[in-house]
Amino acid sequence: MKKHNIIILLSIILCLSLLLTVQNSIGKPNASMKFSTLREENPKSGQETLILPYAFPSDSMGTTFGVGGMMKGYYQEQLLLGGTVFGSADSAYGGLLAMWDLAVLPSSDRFYLSAIGSLGHYPRQRAYAEVPPVQGIRAGSNESDKDDYVEDEGTDNWWEMKLEYVLPIGGMHNSGMARYKLKNGMLVSGASGGEQWNPLASGATVLVLRQFNRYQTYETDEGKIEGTIHPLEFGVLYNNTDFFSNPSTGSNQFLSVTRDFGWLDSEDTWTFLQFEASKYFSFGSSDYARQRVVALNFWTGDAISEETSVDENGNEIISHSPPFLEGARLGGFYRMRAYPNNRFNDRSAIYTTAEYRYTPRWNPIGQVSWLRWLKMDWMQLVGFAEGGRVADEYDVSELLSDWKADVGVGFRAMMAGGVVRFDFAVSDEGSAGWVMFGHPF
Repeated sequence: MKKHNIIILLSIILCLSLLLTVQNSIGKPNASMKFSTLREENPKSGQETLILPYAFPSDSMGTTFGVGGMMKGYYQEQLLLGGTVFGSADSAYGGLLAMWDLAVLPSSDRFYLSAIGSLGHYPRQRAYAEVPPVQGIRAGSNESDKDDYVEDEGTDNWWEMKLEYVLPIGGMHNSGMARYKLKNGMLVSGASGGEQWNPLASGATVLVLRQFNRYQTYETDEGKIEGTIHPLEFGVLYNNTDFFSNPSTGSNQFLSVTRDFGWLDSEDTWTFLQFEASKYFSFGSSDYARQRVVALNFWTGDAISEETSVDENGNEIISHSPPFLEGARLGGFYRMRAYPNNRFNDRSAIYTTAEYRYTPRWNPIGQVSWLRWLKMDWMQLVGFAEGGRVADEYDVSELLSDWKADVGVGFRAMMAGGVVRFDFAVSDEGSAGWVMFGHPF
């Protein structure tokens, strides 16, 4: 019984961690395929609902308690709604509301609107940056010390809206949305790509326009320090995988440019260019495995607007650069998982990883009758290795030298048609464990 209780608690944390952390990490492209899933175990409806209390420890908030919920497939089959409120004895509190993939035109399934917003107060906010900047080795740089950060009480409020358009080409020629049919969490029909790389014949091409905002404060001994951004991002995604949530074959590529025009109370103007690519290789099933997949990912980015000058006192001044929590950054839920969020940040970055995803036929949780409400169709064991670095200019020889690296293992599960995960990684600076919704790529 104790073992089952631990599993339930882990599952709750995994499901709801998305609602607390989606904006505080960098990873997946901000564009996505639009799809619905129909589980053979729930053939009459694609609707899924979850309302649960949760509790978890956090460095920035202490032991936190809250309640969250999500609804999928109501009003529109692809529409996902979510929300949460949370608080702790350490004076942390906040909430989040989110809506993903609302089809905005009744006569079309190609335009989709998403909106997410959060308000929060945290007793220990950490920034791998000098506030205000000082001379010397730049905090967050590849050579910086792991203890070179600012940590103070403050707020972190953010919200974003994005509009996506699915081009009428490739696998989305006749419809802007893929429809997957699953049995025991495995794709049985509706594959959206994977056989050939050709945007005109296979997969989905999605355009995204995203406007996002963030207001963060630090209550330091010297007074209140504030930072605000209001950037605009335009990107294009080509996803040619067989199953967007849990790909086994195919690839995807994402290219975007982000620009803060200095609107409203933004502190500076800057432009960031990024490119990401992933590739998946299936090794099929075996006597003990339902699925075996090798997944590869590459990402790079550069603040092409950044300028460096020297003032009258000989101090180096960096301008037109994204703040430490945007742009070229590594560390956290998606990239360099053995390190804290935004541990490394600079003008440019490069990153790569490889994962081996092994899905055993054995699924003891799915066979326990009183745990079937978890809708856990499979569990997955993962091994991964990561490497990358940041630099103060986009120089390939520098970016390919003196890499930071980590290795890790993961436990993942398919629940109600979506993937939840727990990853644990180690590096020369320590270790970290993360819970999140969805594969890292």
